[in-house]
Amino acid sequence: MSDTGELKSLNRLEKLSDADLARVVNSGRRVGLPADWSLIWEKTPADKAYLIVSGTVSVRRNGVEIATLGPGDVIGEMAIVEHRLRSATVVSTTPLDVIHFTREQLVDLLAEVPAFGDAIRATTADRLGADHA
Repeated sequence: MSDTGELKSLNRLEKLSDADLARVVNSGRRVGLPADWSLIWEKTPADKAYLIVSGTVSVRRNGVEIATLGPGDVIGEMAIVEHRLRSATVVSTTPLDVIHFTREQLVDLLAEVPAFGDAIRATTADRLGADHA
């Protein structure tokens, strides 16, 4: 996928250069998913992450919703970065357009595109702050 225009305005991605954004987008695989689809399961190994292009997801811990995320949010990255099992289940609440990354693709991107790494760390910090509020 080479069209990065729609992603440029998304939360946290506005700071990426066009070249960096293209690198992020082209590293993953664009996928459409239906509503009520489980993308990530609590207490499972961290093997993938997603960048939400459109749609929303419910983040649930022990069956209780703890957050709703949408366009521009990355999901699944915390367990990869922290080398631990998933801390929550993520289920689509609307049809989704996402970019799917394997663990390896995400790790490479964090090393090769510093601005994307900054965006991921900022998202993680926000979520950890919300969890501890």
